[in-house]
Amino acid sequence: MMRDYDVETQKRIEFIRGVLDDSGARGIVFGNSGGKDSALAGILCKLACADTVGLIMPCGSKRNYSEDLNDAAAVAQQYGIETRKVDLSKAAEEMRRTLSFTVELTESAVANIAPRLRMITLYATASSEGRLVAGTGNRSERYMGYFTKWGDGAYDFNPIYDLTVTEILEFLRHLGAPSVIIEKSPSAGLFDGQTDEGDMGVTYKSIDEYLLKGQCLPEDLEIIKKYHASSEHKRSPQVVYCM
Repeated sequence: MMRDYDVETQKRIEFIRGVLDDSGARGIVFGNSGGKDSALAGILCKLACADTVGLIMPCGSKRNYSEDLNDAAAVAQQYGIETRKVDLSKAAEEMRRTLSFTVELTESAVANIAPRLRMITLYATASSEGRLVAGTGNRSERYMGYFTKWGDGAYDFNPIYDLTVTEILEFLRHLGAPSVIIEKSPSAGLFDGQTDEGDMGVTYKSIDEYLLKGQCLPEDLEIIKKYHASSEHKRSPQVVYCM
């Protein structure tokens, strides 16, 4: 059953305003990646708070400097969201170079540098300007563990936390988001040619069928269960010792 997105919009606006009031923060900052999730989170934040800033943070891949940047700008222009560009490519290169003196970096470790640098940038901005960091991750990614711990998985609040990719798309259509965003293949933009579904080996349609209806092909279910089990540490609280 499709959600009532008029009601959803108002409830999420109230949620965001409540978080801001409780925190005493004056505004919001989020990563405007040019993707579906960041677009919806940014639109909702702007509707709730006029002082919302989207940071476009290219970091390495050519797509970051062309398609992603243009799509992020299209969302910002349509919804009147203040935009700033922070190029993190040199910072990522220096991080890899410095770390190479003490450790042989794996492919996964290198891929996670960009999301963590982006989160450093968001929190530095938030701390300097009295803002809160809005999260842009969805339910489907969270279930699969398809996010970077202490990277895009870190935020002060997340207005789209409960929505699957399917629902994100429905919501964006309801809000009249640019077609380039709605039709775009989901990608973390970590390297050229990279897509979420290509990485995982299963489509978001199949993941969402499982999450929303408990149904999917046996071969897809095997992949979904494998990803969910191996990423449990990302969704669990920090492990601490206490008396």
